[in-house]
Amino acid sequence: MLLTIDRLTVEVPGTARPLLDEVALHIAEGEVVGLVGESGSGKSTTAKAALGLLPAGATASGSVHVAGADVLSLTGEELRRHRARTVSMVHQDPRAALNPVRRIGDFLLERGADRTRAVELLAAVGLSDPERRMRQRPHELSGGMLQRVVIAGALATPPRLLLADEATSALDVTTQAEILALLRTLRAEHGAGLLFITHDLHLAAAYCDRVYVMYAGRVVEERTAAALFADPAHPYTRGLLACSPTLGDTPRRIEPIPGKPPSLSDAFPGCPFTARCPDAQPDCSSRHPAAVTLPDGGTAACHRIPAAVPAPAERTAP
Repeated sequence: MLLTIDRLTVEVPGTARPLLDEVALHIAEGEVVGLVGESGSGKSTTAKAALGLLPAGATASGSVHVAGADVLSLTGEELRRHRARTVSMVHQDPRAALNPVRRIGDFLLERGADRTRAVELLAAVGLSDPERRMRQRPHELSGGMLQRVVIAGALATPPRLLLADEATSALDVTTQAEILALLRTLRAEHGAGLLFITHDLHLAAAYCDRVYVMYAGRVVEERTAAALFADPAHPYTRGLLACSPTLGDTPRRIEPIPGKPPSLSDAFPGCPFTARCPDAQPDCSSRHPAAVTLPDGGTAACHRIPAAVPAPAERTAP
């Protein structure tokens, strides 16, 4: 298994609940896994754990293994080598990843690409006149162009695991398709695994092999993409799909999820989705729901799911 996160709990001082609460997730080599959920659900924190990047003052329990390395135990030079050789991340905000006074070419060369490879990568991610882009600085490029530069940097030394945090959110649909095709090529040529974080549920359905749904720092459902979107088990997953616009011959009313996502000042002895859930019962607010195994082999954590089969801590990818 390329990435294995087992019962990862991350806590920071001054909050009523953990940032991550016993999160379990795995990715096999060559697999594309989606991670979806509202802002603040813990998606980015989960991805950064694979790099050993945790918030200042945070304490972590559980385990994070990438290509056999125990990431939470790595420090100093060992952690730097792990990041350079094994895993790359494309952050949501490209400007935060680039030094505003350095040239684009410097950014790519620092990541292990020679000049010829750097120019090829800029062309591959859809930037015109890549030789000129090498000499430019970040303020001379648009947000979408900078996102492509950051993606090129992540591919400079082909990683075994790529973490894409809303990597295509700033791109038009044509360029988005080109970037996704490029990531597929990386997967095919190098057997790389991909954690694809997105708010676009339909993009996750089309692009990912499996999808994890997160809410308030917990994984509430994990299924194959086909099963998740054909027959979602958790009420939160159903709510996300109901409020997502679709194209089709039959018009469908968009139904928003009532209420708002919880903050870190909200503690939950039971299910954190109780206040917004249309199926909530009195026991939902007092008992934490255990994950159950569904007939298709996926898992979901809800008291109202009929199949009361305890799920294993980790399920082997098909």
